[in-house]
Amino acid sequence: MAKKSSRQLFGLVCSTCESQNYVTHRNKVNTTEALAFDKFCSKCKKHTPHKERKKLG
Repeated sequence: MAKKSSRQLFGLVCSTCESQNYVTHRNKVNTTEALAFDKFCSKCKKHTPHKERKKLG
């Protein structure tokens, strides 16, 4: 039987145009706060802040 993982999948959403561009994972035990990165948005065509969204899709 597989061991239950402490890693959690989530999507990164552009804060400017609200499109989901990236899917990544984090360890929910070690990193409790929400993640935010400056990533490239293909819809905006520039680097914008991307924030964590729990729901994928």
